[in-house]
Formats: sequence, structure tokens, C-alpha cells
Amino acid sequence: MRSHLTSEMRDFIGRQEMVFLATADSKGECDSSFRAGPPGFVHVIDDRTLAYPEFRGNGVMASAGNMIENPHLGMLFVDFTHHRVGLHVNGVAHLYRDWDLRSIHPGLPTDVAPGRSPEMWVHLTVEEAYIHCSKHIPHLQPAPRPTARDTARPKDSEYFTSPRTAGWQSPP
Repeated sequence: MRSHLTSEMRDFIGRQEMVFLATADSKGECDSSFRAGPPGFVHVIDDRTLAYPEFRGNGVMASAGNMIENPHLGMLFVDFTHHRVGLHVNGVAHLYRDWDLRSIHPGLPTDVAPGRSPEMWVHLTVEEAYIHCSKHIPHLQPAPRPTARDTARPKDSEYFTSPRTAGWQSPP
């Protein structure tokens, strides 16, 4: 366990396209979430600092809301496709408006998600970083993203509430 990111950890984060987040509110009630983007969307500022953009999502704002109440944030980066290894990064998060964080860190990437601008950034001060062993991490193959919405599949907002979902089967 380290109190900072090694150069290998920084390189690993820079290659990742997704991260799992763990937050809790002021009462300790937990929530987990997922963020994804192009490699490097989680920007390594230095060996003790990360930042990633927050975009408009489902409107629940559970992660950001929890960070306001309880700034402790857990991040789990997992490489499912090459080395099947993970990296835990835990620390203290602060939310910044885009221009406020850019005034402090002008080197932030400008085109993290083409055509979209972040509503805010999550700035993490690293407190600990450690490996998640590869023993039970499955090997997954990247697949192309569909170009059009599958009309046989319920919309996201209806996926777990629609009577259509009960009999829907994913394609093999």
C-alpha cells in the first residue's frame, strides 16, 4: 500500500477507459457508480492528485451528492482486457466547476469527450493506492458499440420497470 501513485500506477491510470467509484453519504450509506471515457479521461495531475470530468448523466447525482456530504472517494480501475489487474485509489474528493479547476491546473485535457463539456471536475487527493490481484478478474474482449439503439430492447429509463423487460432476452 502506498500513500502516493508510483510512475507505473500513473501510467496504468492513463491507459484506462473506465473506473468504478465508491462513495458514501454523511450517514455512511454507500453507493457505487461507473465512469468511462477515452484512455486518460481520469487525468493524473501528479503522484498525489487525480481529476476526472463529470458530465450530465441520469440526473440522480448520487456520487457528487455523496462527495459533498462525505468527501472520501474510492476508485477501482480494472484492466479486463490485457493484464487483468486492478488498482485501488482512495482519497479525499473535491468538486470544482470546470473553469475553477482549470485556473489551478491549466494542463487539464480540453477534449475529454468530443462534443461534450464537463459540468464539473472531481479532484482527488490520493491517500492510498494498492493493487487488486488478478486472481478473479475475468478476461473480457472489447466489442464495438452499436451505432443505433436496439428498438427491441427497452429504453434505459424503462429497463427495470417496463413489463417488456420481463420477457426480454439479450441476444447470444
